[in-house]
Amino acid sequence: MDRISKKYIGLVYISPWLIGFLVLTLYPFFTSLYYSFTDYNMLKAPNFVGLTNYIDIFTNDRDFYQSLWVTFCYVMMAVPAKLAFALLVAVILNIQMKGIGIFRTVYYLPSILGGSIAVSVLWKFLFMREGLVNKMLSYASLPPIDWLGDPKLALFTITLLPVWEFGSSMVLFLAGLKQIPKELYEAAKVDGSSRIRTFFSITLPLLTPIILFNLIMQTIGAFQQFTAAFVITGGGPVKSTYLYGLMLYDNAFLYFKMGYASALSWILFVIIMTFTFILLKTSNRWTHYEDGGDGK
Repeated sequence: MDRISKKYIGLVYISPWLIGFLVLTLYPFFTSLYYSFTDYNMLKAPNFVGLTNYIDIFTNDRDFYQSLWVTFCYVMMAVPAKLAFALLVAVILNIQMKGIGIFRTVYYLPSILGGSIAVSVLWKFLFMREGLVNKMLSYASLPPIDWLGDPKLALFTITLLPVWEFGSSMVLFLAGLKQIPKELYEAAKVDGSSRIRTFFSITLPLLTPIILFNLIMQTIGAFQQFTAAFVITGGGPVKSTYLYGLMLYDNAFLYFKMGYASALSWILFVIIMTFTFILLKTSNRWTHYEDGGDGK
């Protein structure tokens, strides 16, 4: 079989992915960019309006700044808490004992189920005023807390749901822990290093490449969060949980302002790319590799 035939066979094998990428990813990507410069509302043909949508967003839309602030707060709370909890669980599950694989599987389950509508509904029932969490507080003679009705607590409450979905990050941390040479721990033990000092001097520095990857991926996911706010609080109370994804959804499918929503999505895209660029650009200052490299 000649080289040309092999090339075409390779194209045939990747054609399902290639067609899916072109039709379901690349085409909508550039189409939304075009729509962002139109007044498209799904009821009539799009009419080109230039930068009008973007100007309206930055000058006339108060919900834009509210949702942006709420989303930033959400990201700043959810991402560090999720990564810290995932790392803690990974360190615990890194021990060698009989049946540890079962525990690892059980701890990974929330990541599979956490993003579903059903789990969000369950979360809502857990934290409602007559929910299980307040019933447990009553058993300890503590007053009930309005987790979802208090603007100061509602965002924190929905932040706990993605933190609970720590499984994917935990698996990556666990894989990273397995790659750290045992000789380093043995040398630290001979030198009389405590477990805490060993963790901060050996484990944490060698995990920084995985921390960087998890940080980028979880930050992107947090900026795009929608399900928790939509199902649990609907953006309330007084828009204290009105995440950017929920605002984008309202404009697109509630108000049928598809062109406006496309502009919002591209602003979010730029924000995510900016945060990703900053993380990658500054990573050489705190990311360490086993071979002594700085990730450049």
